[in-house]
Amino acid sequence: MLLLYYGTIHSAREGRIKTMFDVVCVGQAVLDCITRGKESFPYKPNVYRAETIRLHTGGDAVNESKALAGMGFQVAVICGLGRDIAGDILFSELSKAGVHTELVRRLEMDTPIANLQVARDGSRISVNSDATRLPGYSIRAEEVPDAKIVSFASIFRPPLEDPACIKALIQTAKKKGSIVSVDTKLPLLGTIRLADLEEVLPMIDYCFPNEKEAAYYTGKKTIPEMAHALQDAGIRNVIIKTGPEGCYCCGEGEEFALPALPVPSVVDTTGAGDHFVAGFLSGVLRGASFHGCAVLGLQQAARAIMHIGGGEA
Repeated sequence: MLLLYYGTIHSAREGRIKTMFDVVCVGQAVLDCITRGKESFPYKPNVYRAETIRLHTGGDAVNESKALAGMGFQVAVICGLGRDIAGDILFSELSKAGVHTELVRRLEMDTPIANLQVARDGSRISVNSDATRLPGYSIRAEEVPDAKIVSFASIFRPPLEDPACIKALIQTAKKKGSIVSVDTKLPLLGTIRLADLEEVLPMIDYCFPNEKEAAYYTGKKTIPEMAHALQDAGIRNVIIKTGPEGCYCCGEGEEFALPALPVPSVVDTTGAGDHFVAGFLSGVLRGASFHGCAVLGLQQAARAIMHIGGGEA
């Protein structure tokens, strides 16, 4: 007997629960300690004032999943968390945001914490520790569930640092019939090339590098050249995030640039790229045109940069 409720199929005979996800976000979860508006000079020896110092959820997979869940989609996240206070906070906040956490693994490790200093103009610097390398945590191909979209939130960064692991995960998602979305990062250590994923590049439906990442992985100088090189490598649709300039899109027989949307004030640019991806994928789920998806991405990014913290919008 099968009972359907809240997007979940429960088999009474087998005693199992299987959730039908719209999106599964795969990547890193981080607790951000964000200091905004730190004064340039101490107000007394060794003590500085700041506008605010607050804890926020962060990490590419967390930012994407919370944004998509907030839009009403059934979203799960695959990530690793330590059995520590930071891990407890992230797990609780994901659950409160409506993100499915069945695929989160709790391990004996330090949950990554980022120390972010945000200036009054929204620019930022980040201080991280070796915990961001997620020692002891890797994702197994069998953990990838059925979903309309599997979003690999940032390949070439832990836990998506090993090309063999990335290939196995993409192949599994594709075999299950999922749309494959890939965001990129510059590698933390060593040299990783796009060619290391050569056999699975044609399985990638949407790829979202920023201009620095696209230049690094293609060796090209102009943004159109970067987009064409990524498509020539086999990727179906390429969307290059160009920060305050907006985005450059090449796919579905179209090629165009769109400017970023104006906002009253930029508060914090943390996670803006993750929110762009979430907005774009919401359009894919709703059947929007390629151009319409890009517009939704820009709208979500604009909302995000008016808030403190990458997990907010």
